[in-house]
Amino acid sequence: LACDFRVDDVERMWEWLKKHRDGLSAIGAHHVVLYESIWEPRRVLVTIGIRQATSIREVLRSPAIFEWFDISGADDIPPIFGGEVVEKIDLYGGSPERHVGRVVVGVMSSVDDVPTLMEKVHDGLDRFKRGGVRKIWVYRALDDGHEVLILQEIADEASARQWIEHPDAAAEWMTSAGMGPYPSRFVGRFAHLMSVDEQG
Repeated sequence: LACDFRVDDVERMWEWLKKHRDGLSAIGAHHVVLYESIWEPRRVLVTIGIRQATSIREVLRSPAIFEWFDISGADDIPPIFGGEVVEKIDLYGGSPERHVGRVVVGVMSSVDDVPTLMEKVHDGLDRFKRGGVRKIWVYRALDDGHEVLILQEIADEASARQWIEHPDAAAEWMTSAGMGPYPSRFVGRFAHLMSVDEQG
């Protein structure tokens, strides 16, 4: 699950999430990651790893979800992306998992064909690497085979800005960000990680 929205107080929301592991566990969550926007105050991207492909409707029935958005200060429940992993590509294979401070660019978009998209990505990996991209995660929506969420971990803020202004042709999703029902591209830093099963 992924959700891109604005909050009143990021730290207050995170503390609330940490106290509600049971509610997260009840919807099958195992990890929660929060990214905080670099350029837009109070905008966050939250991703929640779910053990099985639970329908979005089931998740939205959970009282914890409504309470979460209420405590966040959101006026309405924002769009929630529910998808499954297509591929996770690490361009620096085996790199240490040091998350804090990493820059992430997130885009929700619609593509003509996911296999064709992945072919283009693989063909352009050397160019992605030269552009400062370190990792690429591609997710396909459970309820729409053309809808994708793509997260790119990029070396630093300057590289991210350059990549956004001059994306590679293989990154076709960058040009359609913010069109139609989709939010504009998210550019942020890793802020928090929680393993739902670990207390403390």
